[in-house]
Amino acid sequence: MRKVVISVLGTDRPGIVAAVSRILGENHCNIENATQTILQTEFAAIFIARMPKDLETDDLLSRLRRGLKSLGLHAFLKSMETLPDFPSPPESEPFVITTTGPDRQGLISGITEIMARFRANITNLKALYRKNTDSTERTTVIIYEVDVPVQIDHQAFRQALRDRADDLGLDLSIQHRDIFEAIHRV
Repeated sequence: MRKVVISVLGTDRPGIVAAVSRILGENHCNIENATQTILQTEFAAIFIARMPKDLETDDLLSRLRRGLKSLGLHAFLKSMETLPDFPSPPESEPFVITTTGPDRQGLISGITEIMARFRANITNLKALYRKNTDSTERTTVIIYEVDVPVQIDHQAFRQALRDRADDLGLDLSIQHRDIFEAIHRV
């Protein structure tokens, strides 16, 4: 079984996913996972696809690049590594951590450094910037979905995040994902 990871980048427009999936289908590749997003005007997607045995990765990449060139898209491809001895992740619980405050450099690195120190794994990250209506300043809202190992000192984790958020001038909230989803469902 050969799998490849394909990333596609470019200016957003209708038809990108259709074009990528058409090319993969024409080459008998089965898409197993896909995710895509739009950041401002830029499209970004990652696909994991199973390849037929008789297709070389260089040939598939060449066909993707040729087929996506007219849309102004860039494609990259790597073989997916098989890690038979990959350790199981530690038992964890999902949390949603949100920071809000004035936009400036170092916000994401400041908060994620604390997460890394406590071995919390970011599973999804979204950063939104808004220009304030009454000034030229921008406000940033960053939402981290994080798997937090159950064996860490949760009180110390929360306090370290709050201390760092204070240093960065950010408001911070931490909620178990179940609570976050229940609150935002209402």
